[in-house]
Amino acid sequence: MEQTHSSAGRPVKVPGPDHPISIEPTVGRVVVTVAGRVVADTRTALTLREAGYPPVQYIPLRDVDTGLLVRTDHATYCPYKGDCAYFSIPLGGERAVNAVWTYEAPYEAVGAIVDHVAFYPDRVDAIAEPAGS
Repeated sequence: MEQTHSSAGRPVKVPGPDHPISIEPTVGRVVVTVAGRVVADTRTALTLREAGYPPVQYIPLRDVDTGLLVRTDHATYCPYKGDCAYFSIPLGGERAVNAVWTYEAPYEAVGAIVDHVAFYPDRVDAIAEPAGS
């Protein structure tokens, strides 16, 4: 496994056989709702599959009602993807705190997810592909 260090001295890992990551266009439409409101609606989502984790839908920011999001101070780091920023969805109440994440400057191996956000399924009402989409 190839490993380097970020400018902050944190390890940077490249996906490989021991930790595969794939990113592919999602087939169909993806709609995210919170408190009965559509927060995101897209036909151009990306499905990121990482090692043993469930697949994640990354939705282009242009297809998100960003007026419903509020950036938080919460931040995490992934050695495969980089620094991660978070947003809450106030209309969803306490459940929707830090419900949305984004890698604003993702590492090269996952560069396709730049300008995309993802939603925690248990912090929104639904991440769905409507019938007939």
